[in-house]
Amino acid sequence: MARLILFNKPFGVLSQFTDRGTETKRATLSDFIDVPGVYPAGRLDRDSEGLLLLTDDGKLQARIADPKHKTPKTYLAHVEGVPDDQSLERLRSGVTLKDGMTRPAEVEQIDAPDLWPRDPPIRVRKTVPDSWIRLTIREGRNRQVRRMTAAVGFPTLRLVRWQVGDWTLDGLDSGVWRDANRGS
Repeated sequence: MARLILFNKPFGVLSQFTDRGTETKRATLSDFIDVPGVYPAGRLDRDSEGLLLLTDDGKLQARIADPKHKTPKTYLAHVEGVPDDQSLERLRSGVTLKDGMTRPAEVEQIDAPDLWPRDPPIRVRKTVPDSWIRLTIREGRNRQVRRMTAAVGFPTLRLVRWQVGDWTLDGLDSGVWRDANRGS
């Protein structure tokens, strides 16, 4: 049976097991997960948090990560400003980015979710309101959600991937992982 791990990736952690990028050591998956033979199914940027799936099954990894399978990925985005209906509709219709038009997204404004504190905390400006949206996409371009919210005038302050397909972060604290197959 394929092994599938659900990991709540903290802010600042690379979505890989080694860091070859800089002289200063950055946190990687190996700082949290000591399981041989599993690899991330997709990526989550260093400055994003939330659900990262890891598996030892190459076919499952491809099915989760490859955009041709259109696996839905749901994000909670803390944005600068309060998007109006027109801005949300633009996200629902697809947004033109430098690398082309995005697929339509499902999006709604939500109340601030009850999440773990981010370390370091986000920068909030007292003179600019902020709000939260839930956004579901079915592709995975580089920094796509951040680029989409910025394109409609609402830069992302904090980004948490909450769900991939049927798997969610429910009950999983930041920096903690569990086997999806075993329930704990």
